[in-house]
Amino acid sequence: MALIVQKYGGTSVGSVERIQAVAQRVYKTVKAGNSVVVVVSAMGKTTDGLVKIAQEISQNPNRREMDMLLSTGEQVTIALVSMALQEIGQQAISMTGAQVGIVTEAEHTRARILHIETERLSYHLAQDKVVVVAGFQGISSLRNMEITTLGRGGSDTSAVAIAAAIGANFCEIYTDVPGILTTDPRLVAEAQLMDEITCNEMLELASLGAKVLHPRAVEIARNYGVPLVVKSSWCDDPGTWVISPKPQGRSLVNLEIARPVDNVEFDTDQAKVALLRVPDKPGVAARLFGEISRQNVDVDLIIQSIHEGNSNDIAFTVTAPILKRAEAVAAAIAPALRNQSHPNSDEAEVMVEQNIAKVSIAGAGMIGRPGVAAKMFATLAEAQVNIQMISTSEVKVSCVVDATECDRAVAALRQAFEIEADNGTKGQKQISQSPVGAGLQISFNINEDITKPAPTPPPVRGVALDMNQARLAIRQVPDRPGMAAKLFGLLAQHNVSVDMIIQSQRCRIVDGVPRRDIAFTVSRIDGESTQKMLTQVAGELGWGEVVLDNAIAKVSIVGAGMVGQPGIAAKMFEALAKHQINIQMIATSEIKISCVVAQEEGVKALQVIHTAFGLAGSEKFVIPA
Repeated sequence: MALIVQKYGGTSVGSVERIQAVAQRVYKTVKAGNSVVVVVSAMGKTTDGLVKIAQEISQNPNRREMDMLLSTGEQVTIALVSMALQEIGQQAISMTGAQVGIVTEAEHTRARILHIETERLSYHLAQDKVVVVAGFQGISSLRNMEITTLGRGGSDTSAVAIAAAIGANFCEIYTDVPGILTTDPRLVAEAQLMDEITCNEMLELASLGAKVLHPRAVEIARNYGVPLVVKSSWCDDPGTWVISPKPQGRSLVNLEIARPVDNVEFDTDQAKVALLRVPDKPGVAARLFGEISRQNVDVDLIIQSIHEGNSNDIAFTVTAPILKRAEAVAAAIAPALRNQSHPNSDEAEVMVEQNIAKVSIAGAGMIGRPGVAAKMFATLAEAQVNIQMISTSEVKVSCVVDATECDRAVAALRQAFEIEADNGTKGQKQISQSPVGAGLQISFNINEDITKPAPTPPPVRGVALDMNQARLAIRQVPDRPGMAAKLFGLLAQHNVSVDMIIQSQRCRIVDGVPRRDIAFTVSRIDGESTQKMLTQVAGELGWGEVVLDNAIAKVSIVGAGMVGQPGIAAKMFEALAKHQINIQMIATSEIKISCVVAQEEGVKALQVIHTAFGLAGSEKFVIPA
């Protein structure tokens, strides 16, 4: 006998017939000898409809009243599902988030779960009842009784949190696809089903497939060791297992907010190689990284930034033992990368700088929390550590600093984020590239370990596309400690979540002051208001122009097997270059490479990359209406 949590999304309960089908599936699970908690979303497009009505009444509806409104959608579903179970002879009881004891922060429309009072839930399970719980919602405290909602992906989050709180054997997420696919089957019909995927891969693939699993749910599963499986509501196929590490013995108090950062990592064994004045056009990155791949040199951190003109400055960091070889690769390729459109310009020049270090904070808890990056930058500023480069992924923020400041930076970050000292981490496979203006600049880290055995996982698990981002770039930010802290502190104060952050590697001297460009991506809905807010303070803080681009798309590849395989980045870039798709930004973690491209080329970029890595299967998936 097992204790199982099952979650059904809006499509799965979108009609009377589908609710009855869900009841039959739950009934079958109970008859197999299991205890079952069912978590459900609002029916079909109910939530979208409620939002539309609210916006017709108010352009800026009160957040508390929005929670009161939107929570009614799930309340309808739990009652109907309970009725359907009772109709076929299964005892069931419906419970709202408040009734089941899901206690959250007092943050309307975006609350995180603090803890779950499980006594009432356990009581009804002991009575052999199926407990049908409203997902997406909770209560601010048992005293205040304020209804809250969890925001996007809230029902997934509710289900996995309940599974962790009651010690369920596993949690099943039922949706309209048969599991986690190599990409969105709506865009690539031949997307292939995965048997399993690690939590870390799934966290980076937050927008993979039909967007069947929210990263907050994956974060809880990883932190508490909850076995998680994604299945189809329409068939009995085994689905995809999301593999969690062993439980870490975490307290169930402050369930979602206990620690946004798990580790502080550093690498002092690095040097920088720079390629100046290379052309800004499709294929340049492919050519460069293709040559690096042929020399069997692995790539870590890449940053490209806005500059004037039509040329790029490309810089990369390498581990000290391979500095000479990396420098030789750059010197050999530099003449071939000169800007042919300006034959009178100087040839690409190679420059080398040693004594740099990379410090990083890592943790799934930073997803959707705009204050985490700001706290890192503020901490470094207070420690008088200047940031030379910035690169981010969903679960990591990395900064390149002077090697002499590394110990001070690490100590300050560990104290700020309450992380116990360890030996740090080297060899981070992280790439970052910044927006392409009239000209641009790139930097990256290279690491090599010739004794490491070939990884067993496939190099690339899947390809994801995000069409809902905008890019903001601030030109000529004074290069001194505290500037990044001020910028991202402002964004955090206005509750603007940032995805990719890239700071240019090359300084420019303007009026005697060294300056860098900083670029970042935000949700498209936040783009214009963020630009307006930053423009208002730019003069006061000594910044230059704030540029907004809403017409971008982010395409990503993810796979634990790409670590130690230098050809993966080159293969991705070559696939884009072959179809004349220009890369505007790049950002990576150890297991992810993301490229920003023009919005109109997003779907095509996804398709050509999916094909390049041979991810298509023989079966075509059709998504139910």
